[in-house]
Amino acid sequence: MKKILTLLLTLSISYSFSQEYFPTNTGVKSAKNKVYAFTNATIYVTPKQIVKKGTLLIKDGKVVSVGKSVSIPNEAQVVNLEGKSIYPSFIDAFSTFGIAKPKRERGQGQRPQYDASRKGYYWNDHIRPDINPTTEFNFDDKAAKELLSAGFGTVNTHLEDGIMQGNGMLVALNPNSSDAYRILDKKSGNYLSFSKSVKSRQSYPTSRMGAMALLRQTYLDADWYSNGNAKNTDLALEVLNNNKNLPQIFNAGGYLDNLRADKIGDEFGIQYTIVGGGNEYERINDIKATNATYIIPINFRKAYDVSNPFLADKIALSDMRSWNQEPSNPAVLAKNNISFALTTHDLKKVKDFSTNLQKAINYGLDKTTALEALTTIPANILKNDKIGNLNTGSYANFLISSGDVFDGKTTLYENWVQGDRNVINSMDIKDITGNYNLTVNGVNYTMKVTGKEAKQNAEIKKGEEKINANFSYADDWVTITMREGDNFTRLTGQLDNKQIKGTAIDNNGNESEWIANYTSKINEKKKSDKKEDKNPEVVAVSFPNIGYGNTTKPQKETILIKNATVWTSENNEVLNNTDVLIKDGKIAQIGTNLSSRGAKVIDGTGKYVTAGIIDEHSHIAASAINEAGHNSSAEVTIEDVVNPNDVNIYRNIAGGVTSIQILHGSANPIGGRSAIIKLKWGENAEGMIYNDTPKFIKFALGENVKQSNWGDMQTVRFPQTRMGVEQVYIDYFQRAKEYDAKKKSGQPYRKDIELETLAEIINKERFISCHSYVQSEINMLMKVAEQFNFNINTFTHILEGYKVADKMKKHGVGGSTFSDWWAYKYEVNDAIPYNAAIMHNQGVTVAINSDDAEMSRRLNQEAAKLIKYGGLSEQEAWATVTINPAKLLHLNDRTGSIKVGKDADVVLWSDNPLSIYSKAEKTIIDGTIYFDIDKDLEKRKAIKAERAKLINMMLQEKIKGGKTQAPKKKTQKLFHCDTE
Repeated sequence: MKKILTLLLTLSISYSFSQEYFPTNTGVKSAKNKVYAFTNATIYVTPKQIVKKGTLLIKDGKVVSVGKSVSIPNEAQVVNLEGKSIYPSFIDAFSTFGIAKPKRERGQGQRPQYDASRKGYYWNDHIRPDINPTTEFNFDDKAAKELLSAGFGTVNTHLEDGIMQGNGMLVALNPNSSDAYRILDKKSGNYLSFSKSVKSRQSYPTSRMGAMALLRQTYLDADWYSNGNAKNTDLALEVLNNNKNLPQIFNAGGYLDNLRADKIGDEFGIQYTIVGGGNEYERINDIKATNATYIIPINFRKAYDVSNPFLADKIALSDMRSWNQEPSNPAVLAKNNISFALTTHDLKKVKDFSTNLQKAINYGLDKTTALEALTTIPANILKNDKIGNLNTGSYANFLISSGDVFDGKTTLYENWVQGDRNVINSMDIKDITGNYNLTVNGVNYTMKVTGKEAKQNAEIKKGEEKINANFSYADDWVTITMREGDNFTRLTGQLDNKQIKGTAIDNNGNESEWIANYTSKINEKKKSDKKEDKNPEVVAVSFPNIGYGNTTKPQKETILIKNATVWTSENNEVLNNTDVLIKDGKIAQIGTNLSSRGAKVIDGTGKYVTAGIIDEHSHIAASAINEAGHNSSAEVTIEDVVNPNDVNIYRNIAGGVTSIQILHGSANPIGGRSAIIKLKWGENAEGMIYNDTPKFIKFALGENVKQSNWGDMQTVRFPQTRMGVEQVYIDYFQRAKEYDAKKKSGQPYRKDIELETLAEIINKERFISCHSYVQSEINMLMKVAEQFNFNINTFTHILEGYKVADKMKKHGVGGSTFSDWWAYKYEVNDAIPYNAAIMHNQGVTVAINSDDAEMSRRLNQEAAKLIKYGGLSEQEAWATVTINPAKLLHLNDRTGSIKVGKDADVVLWSDNPLSIYSKAEKTIIDGTIYFDIDKDLEKRKAIKAERAKLINMMLQEKIKGGKTQAPKKKTQKLFHCDTE
């Protein structure tokens, strides 16, 4: 025991630097003026500036000199690092280190809160740019140790709470210091997100588009405030203006929201650094076009356990692809010259960072780029040139490793932060892996030591019998506890070259000598086995990256459809045995015996050609539908939340639909602005929206807006009655009228997006599509519109339209309705299936819409019902899903009929389009075939083959010992008018 105590005392002082501490007014911090020289190392001054056999000289927590010829002062403590490497410590630019996750404060039950709770600050509680995390910060030794072990020396931390979250602060992970020394910058960045603060129950915003509108209005108000126009002090806007030159870091969390965040930034001349979600590879060209620097998490998902075929069939192909493709995201970003940093954000365990980073490298990420993503790029994001490098004058934040820091076999020895040493693994520990002959008190065993350095394990056998044993190795000392039945023996010994020997003590206290002699190396895996983890196969990305997506984007073609029956939707005209030529995205010619060199010729014999179906009222292809936080949300727009990944787009084009209006829901009397899009499957969101789109907005009447079906706890928002709904309209239009007058007068005015939108209605620049049911309310809104000298454009639903069809005709409003829905709620009790025909016969422009993801792909059949209910002709019925909705959307000069010069939005049907047996064989939009029934069959086969391939890859992952997760079925939320 005396020998052991002597050795432990020796070890405690060997290669440790005696620390002197002295008190300061701010706490305890390390002594200064210590000089260390690290010699003979491979030094990465920056990722691209490497010094072989160089010297790093540090003093007072900073780099004094680095290079091959460094003058070492006499007082320096010299550490020979021959064969080892020095790297700059890593930086995490997006962290919540040391700041507790905020908890929701108790409110008054579940009732919604409409007003802000913070007095003297902005009108919305979720705008919190004034939050300073220094008041919340508490250095977390345990978390610091985990980050240090992963190679990090600095973190940029913040309070993750709110849409504007306040500033961040830069913290050195130095457990040996005080906050006064390790907090490098108390205002290192300005943080934003799309998520509300848990500190407030304020309802607005309830949606992504609401958050975007709120950000826009906040920036406008901040500008107004900075010019001295505000009457009252606003502490939040003051800080926002003061911090506008800080790095602006936006936590978006996925490629769609990345693009949405960048859109806001572009509108206000702000280049955000965007925290992504790891799926940027899905739309890499769009990501590149943002010109943003990204902060990328590497929280790759585990493989799904697909051993049960029944459960495996429930996994969405998109989820299978994500497992396979996510590790390639950093490499794809690098290949496309997109600047990015890496972060531990979203990882459940920090220790997984190194493993996932090595996986990203196996998937093609260059090691130099990886090092840049952890050093120089986050330093650039934070505008701090004293971290992320080992240049003279920089902080002495560096790693000492046994070699390539990104190699799984490399050992990270030490992580120095501000010149203070943090030992991760002792440099004195030697590799003792191998096979040994073990003799204990005359009994022979075999011992197999595996693992690396400080993480060895031992398998001990007596003949073929496996002995229960615990093994540990530290500081050249080996400790083994062997159990055989009820007896155990504790072995303690020291490594001497390849021989280990020492003292054994059994459970009776008897001592004896033991010895382990090295015999051979462990048999290594075959090289071919190792290659399995290098450059693994990544399945191709499609547009969108789900089943039925296109591996290449469809292109415009010159198309000649020959000898078809053409329903023109122009004055009920039908053309038999007619050709249609499509060129440059337009309908070029209609006639017989047409020809065009190089055209794709399609035989239309026995088939029908029509204009594409237009759905005037849809809720597919959006990430949100309702902004329910206020009784007016005219400031929000569905264009902000168009979702090109919705499989219902594909299902719609398979049903002959080419254009839709995505309407806001009916949560409030004045809803949001709509998005009118072409269903260009595979395009991005911006590519789907009509150019120079007509301006529309959704209004609503009836039960939803007065909250009659929201539940007792929620019904506190004005209005609560139908007469209150009328007053909302009159009040808002009067305010908009006064706002517009002030704007036109040239007086200074605060730009208000909501009132700007409503003023457009009064000026007849924006059109209303109004959710409606009951006769009395329909009459009311027409009177309100006439009071302010404009017309309602469309009443949608309008199931009592047959009662007021004459008044609708006089007012000039159209009707977009269901064919035969009735009695699904109280205010629909008077609905009849003859509604559309009666309105049509009164001269009202009538369209049949869906308001439903399932119905929208069968609108041809919905139109056919008008022949039964009301006796419309085939062409009159067909007009309700083509030219009539085009007229209601003010697009009839571009689409909605087969006419020379119009957009080539064309469908080839196998039979009469109104027949339940008819199928859309080809759906063409702007001269591009986006749906082909033959290619659809090919896609189904390809999906089946890809699923089988990915399932096999996941099975192999499990066989190799990889972690798996239980299968999960992805359920898509389908939106309707009243969807929250």
